[in-house]
Amino acid sequence: MTPREPDHQAVSPSNAQQDDLEIIQISTEPKTKVPLAIEDCLSVGLLALLSLITLANVLTRYFTNTSFAWTEEISIFLMMVLALVAGSAAAARNNHIQIDYLCSRVGPGPRRFLAVFSALAVVAMFVLMVWLGGQLAWDEFRFEETSPGLGLPKWIYTVWLPILSLAIALRAFGVAWRAWRAPTDSTNNSKEAV
Repeated sequence: MTPREPDHQAVSPSNAQQDDLEIIQISTEPKTKVPLAIEDCLSVGLLALLSLITLANVLTRYFTNTSFAWTEEISIFLMMVLALVAGSAAAARNNHIQIDYLCSRVGPGPRRFLAVFSALAVVAMFVLMVWLGGQLAWDEFRFEETSPGLGLPKWIYTVWLPILSLAIALRAFGVAWRAWRAPTDSTNNSKEAV
């Protein structure tokens, strides 16, 4: 038996069906001044590098019963950078975990205020991480701390915390700006507004 070909008929959906389709429609990429492809490409590259380093260590350990001493240190660093780079992309797309209990129960005006407030809270938190991460990197540079595995200066790893936290703060500020400038009637969905 051969499978039956599906019937392709052009059916125009009713208004209610059209509204349902618009609700579940996948939103487009937000319009940002700095392309999101930067974070996407960096994430892919970091993940590929992390996978290759780990694979090389596993194969070396399997075939020679020894392992590369440097892989754990580099892998932890790459995972930290990957998490922050991907966090920046998620912040720009407003894809972080959200508790929308309050937002779903208020009108468009207060919903816009809550969207701006939550994005600015993210900005404040990551600006604090820029400050504290910068102090940590400076202290590690000043006191010439070295990493235990490779003996490299620790500030080489730590300096990326304030840099990437600043990127996340700027992306979150962009979300707040887009939410502020969004028309009030389109804020019925918090994902659309920002």
